[in-house]
Amino acid sequence: MNIMTVEGYHARIEYDAETDQFRGEILGLNGGADFYGRNPKELRSEFKKSLQVFLEVCKEKGIEPRRNYSGKFNLRIPPELHEQLAIVAQAEGKSINTVAQEALAQRVAA
Repeated sequence: MNIMTVEGYHARIEYDAETDQFRGEILGLNGGADFYGRNPKELRSEFKKSLQVFLEVCKEKGIEPRRNYSGKFNLRIPPELHEQLAIVAQAEGKSINTVAQEALAQRVAA
């Protein structure tokens, strides 16, 4: 993953062939904020500027800048995977939810 972090905020970085620059999109916001740069130093500087502008607008409008997450989401998986997950959970004396949480936590930590 091409993720850049500034002040606890994360942005996905991609190359934009049309502008011959790197484009960053700040993730997890209650709105959109992006930025461009030709190299990592410029990209980080523009990230900070874009974030500051976004935070100022949120403050002016009384909006929480970060998106809120409930901790709940639906996940559709193949029946075979569901069965395997249930067997692993039972064998370990855990719930399917706990096994799934552990797998997801391991994935995002990688």
